[in-house]
Amino acid sequence: MRVGRGAAAAALAAVVLTATACGAPSPSGGGDRASAAPDQGGRPAPDPDGRPLALVYRGPAACDGCPEAAHDMLEHDGFAVRYIGPKEQDHWGPDALSGVALYVQPGGTNGQEVTTAWRGLQREPGFSPELVRAYVRGGGHYLGLCMGGYLAGRNPGYGLLPGDSGQYISSDGATVTDEEDHLVDVSWRGQPQRMYFQDGPYFDVHGPDADVLARYTNDRAAAVVASYGAGRVAVSGPHPEAPSEWYRDYDLPDESQTGLGLGEDLLHTLMGTSDSPTAATPSTVPPASAAAAPTS
Repeated sequence: MRVGRGAAAAALAAVVLTATACGAPSPSGGGDRASAAPDQGGRPAPDPDGRPLALVYRGPAACDGCPEAAHDMLEHDGFAVRYIGPKEQDHWGPDALSGVALYVQPGGTNGQEVTTAWRGLQREPGFSPELVRAYVRGGGHYLGLCMGGYLAGRNPGYGLLPGDSGQYISSDGATVTDEEDHLVDVSWRGQPQRMYFQDGPYFDVHGPDADVLARYTNDRAAAVVASYGAGRVAVSGPHPEAPSEWYRDYDLPDESQTGLGLGEDLLHTLMGTSDSPTAATPSTVPPASAAAAPTS
């Protein structure tokens, strides 16, 4: 669970839940709640500039600031970005993902476990897990960040991975073993990096269609791109989208620019545009800083 410092006392009185998955300290911008209305068929309206459309979930199963951070990373990479959720102009329904290039399940609800977030999603009018599965199976793209990575797995989740997700802090040899906010060490395409992390998942995946981009130091997969039907799925346990404010709020060395480069690599690999000159590669992603990460 991640809370602002002013809420720390209240948090101590809260019930402790396992795998609380990826809250954020505060909203980080990324536009207000107004978005372009769907067309008359219930489909998201096309972007007038011809940019690919990314639809980011924003609702009870996402934490404050997590959809907005994903929005900013995606917009930086050339997507038109809109939100879908109970208080958005885009709502769940049979045509909700029609014409969408990318669906994003961002970091999860503050203080709630994965099962609670999943139940919250299932209570939303018009939502069905099969909407997302059918969208990806038919050639769509799914990006799961932290909680969205957990939910790409099974029981509970969409079941999009060739394997499953698990709680990193409970895994053997984990360098972070609590639910606080930290930098976590990973090897991204063989290069050491440090990324913003709060109780994110690892991924137990297998098969020729699973591309492990990053591993934690205990060799568990930290970022993966895999096939699902005719579509593709990308997941990350750490937060490549984390803005500078998240680091500052928890007195962490600011690796936000490194994270942005890794996020671009993840996105370009997912979308099949890794040969783009703007795609991050091991030679263009800056190495981790020498500052020690406050891990436990």
